[in-house]
Amino acid sequence: MLKHDCGSCHGLPPKGGLGPSLMPEVLADKSDALLIDAIQNGRAGTAMPPWKNFLTVDETAWLIQQLRKR
Repeated sequence: MLKHDCGSCHGLPPKGGLGPSLMPEVLADKSDALLIDAIQNGRAGTAMPPWKNFLTVDETAWLIQQLRKR
């Protein structure tokens, strides 16, 4: 999912593209709560769609932890 769905906008590696970079150094100052909200509910006025119909909050939190490890 990270490679195909997220990567299509955030790039591979996720250094940015249509969406912003998801590299650990960029995410370091972002709280998990902020990132969970952005993924679950999307970002109004951007191409970021809501993923809450496809990912649980726990799955989203796991995904964020994986991004922070890269």
